[in-house]
Amino acid sequence: MIPFVENLADFDRILSLQDNKLVVVEFTARYYPNCQTIEPLYEALAEDPENKDMIFLKVDVNNGDEVAEKCRIKALPTFQFYIDEKKVDEFSGANGLRLRDKIERVREIYCSPFQI
Repeated sequence: MIPFVENLADFDRILSLQDNKLVVVEFTARYYPNCQTIEPLYEALAEDPENKDMIFLKVDVNNGDEVAEKCRIKALPTFQFYIDEKKVDEFSGANGLRLRDKIERVREIYCSPFQI
């Protein structure tokens, strides 16, 4: 199960502890149908062995409003990708194919064993 981050201090701490690890954050709302639709895929991608070197998190915007505000979330769901505490990519929407492709692309770019 992917952990929820509920406050800005925890969010910042988690990002700061991930040395060269890619962190994927889903900004969601439990009541919103599009978020519920994409949830099983996001969970499956987090469990995929190909993504074992990535950290997956969730932020419910109702409980983590400080985090959502800092990250400038305007639509749900929104997926942001961080490495070394810097946002490197982002997209919004419950498009499963796009989520799968985006995770694959950022994994290839930022988790490559040949990265210098």
